[in-house]
Formats: sequence, C-alpha cells, structure tokens
Amino acid sequence: MLIGIVGKPNVGKSTFFSAATMAPAEIANYPFTTIKPNRGVAYVRAKCPHAELGHPCDPRNSNCENGTRLVPVELLDVAGLVPDAYKGKGLGNQFLDDLRQADAFIHIIDSTGSTDCEGNSVASCTHDPMEDVRFLEDEIAQWMRGILEKGWEKSARQAHLEGLKVHEMIHQKFTGLGVSESAISAALRETPLPENILGWKEAEMLKLCHAIRRNSKPLMIALNKADATPPEFLKKMMDQPGYITVPTMAETELALRKASKADLLTYVPGSNGFTINDPSKLNPAQKKALDHMGQNMQRLNGTGIQNALETAAFKLLDLIVVYPVEDETKWTDHNGNVLPDALLIKRGATAKDLAYKIHTDLGDNFIRGINARTKRVVGHDHVLQDGDVMSIISKK
Repeated sequence: MLIGIVGKPNVGKSTFFSAATMAPAEIANYPFTTIKPNRGVAYVRAKCPHAELGHPCDPRNSNCENGTRLVPVELLDVAGLVPDAYKGKGLGNQFLDDLRQADAFIHIIDSTGSTDCEGNSVASCTHDPMEDVRFLEDEIAQWMRGILEKGWEKSARQAHLEGLKVHEMIHQKFTGLGVSESAISAALRETPLPENILGWKEAEMLKLCHAIRRNSKPLMIALNKADATPPEFLKKMMDQPGYITVPTMAETELALRKASKADLLTYVPGSNGFTINDPSKLNPAQKKALDHMGQNMQRLNGTGIQNALETAAFKLLDLIVVYPVEDETKWTDHNGNVLPDALLIKRGATAKDLAYKIHTDLGDNFIRGINARTKRVVGHDHVLQDGDVMSIISKK
C-alpha cells in the first residue's frame, strides 16, 4: 500500500513524513523545499494472534511489540502543489506524475490558516484552509481530465468499432494510474453524462474525473499545526461534511521520536503522553517545551500522526489485517516461523484474493483455504475477516 503525502508548500508535509517514518527529509520554512519525492515506511497497529497460540511469533515483514503487530505501509512525500499545477505551474507536473501509483492521499493542511495558496506565510487565521482542499482536489481532477481527453474522439470511435464498453475504454487510458475498472464503473454511475460519449463536454469530463479520483484514490485531511490553532477555528474544519479529518502535530511527534531514540524519554507512537527518563538531563527550556507538548497531547489525544496513518489504512481504504501461514496447526511457514507475515488486504477480499496477494502462482493454482483457528476448510469465495489466520492449499 502506498499513501501519498500531499499538500501545498510549507504546511509541514515533510515534517509529517519524517515523524511517521523517521526517514530523512529536507525540512525548511519556505516553499518547494521538497524537490524529489521522499519514500519511507511507516507502520499501522494490529493485534497479533500469537497470544492465542501461547507461543511467541517470528515476524518477517513486521515487528511485534507486546502483542501489537506493526504492519508496514509505504509513504510518498512529494513536492508541494500550487494552483494551476496541472498546467505546469510550480513543480506541478512532477508532483502529479509522482502520485500515479498512490492508493490514497493524506492531505496535509496548515490548520492555523497562516500560509496562503502559494505556501507563503500570512497572518494566522487569514487564509481558509478548506480552500486548499478544494483546489488540490480540482488540480488532480484537471490532471486526470487532461489524460482522459487526449485522443478522446479517436479512442471513442475505436472503442465503438471494437465493441468495448465505456468503462473499459476509460480504463485503458488510466492504466498508468493504478485505477481499477470497478472504480471507473462506480464513477460512471455517480456522474450524469450524455449517452453519446462523443457529446461529453469538458465540464462533464471534469466531474467524471472527480468521481474517478474519489473512488480510486480517496483523500483524508490532516489538520496540521493543530496545537497552534484556535479551538473554534479547528472545530470548524473538523466538522466539514464529506471529509475525514484528523488533527495532527507533526513537529511534536518528530521531536518526541527523536528524544525517545536518544533515550531522553519513553514514548510510544499513538499514545497521548510520554515519560521523561531522567529529568536531570534536561535544561529548564527543554522541560518547559516538553510540558507544553504534553498539555497539547492531552488536549488533542496525542499528536495525531499514528491516528492519521491508521485512519487512512482502516477507514479511508477499509483494509483489514490477515496472517497467512502454511501449517494451520502450528501457524508457521515452511521454515517453522510462527505467524511470519501480516498482510493488509481490502475488506471483503476472499481466500483466493489472499492467495494472489501472496503469489500469483498460489492464486492460479488455488484449491482451498483453511481457517487456522477453526480448522474449517473454505472455498475460493470465502470472505476474510480482520485478524484471520489462513492457510492456502494449491496444486503443486
């Protein structure tokens, strides 16, 4: 799974990325600090089933800490987006191309309203952050429209001659964007369009691209710098209909993770507090800063970074965690590792979908699945549940 960290310049995207992944990223208080995209791995939490087995697990693709499995997700931090990016303004073309394979977006906005649409500093609360949300959605849709319209008449006539359905023809145009046929079909159902596709106007195609983006690459909002935002201003954004919003404090999360790494304090990402290991090692300014961070974490129930990641995975993308094994009696792989892998898979996926996710050959040669908890044999269309431990049997 790839989550794109998006937004205009100077709102804390790279700070969010670094706080979530602890991967290096250039951070500065001016637009277009990020030129080349940064890639890193963050983690979402799930309950590890090893306690039920009464035996420690041997994780291969994810760590297990005190019964909590840390399942990896990939993050992509790209250059900031400004209005008319789809026309090439700023680093727009590069930004949009970098996001082709993203499964979802976390849109980082400056909830203090102190950066204008270009990413320049302005007085607090003088800019409406929700304008940034609307413009970013429009930029992505405009970019997709440009792809859709290129050679549209030729493609439409060819589709007619070859007997292709509309969603199949559109899918061919978006193969490089990781857009599924089902997402296109859903978007076509949602968008009123003329029956004759050659009669579709620019505005209608733009509406269709908005719907395709919503169905293929959903977006949520991280209200960054929430600790510096007036409560009434923050509440107004959190109550926006139609959006999933999470208040975040990326600078606080990054500072705490660095301090924890230096053994100055104990902090578990996702918690709403921390413990100073040795107060004598801190100067008065550091103690004051940490006290301020702690108060804001209590008020906002943590820094929000872990919450944003897990909201993107489990709510926005509606994923579940499944544990594939080879031996359903011991919950091991062929090397004897207990619960070696934790995989994120779409809710509603089947046993055969899991087989394909593990390996194409396993899917092609699928015979049956076995629920390792119940030892029940299941067919290819068995719908998986969150936390399932499954063994897949295939033809040799």
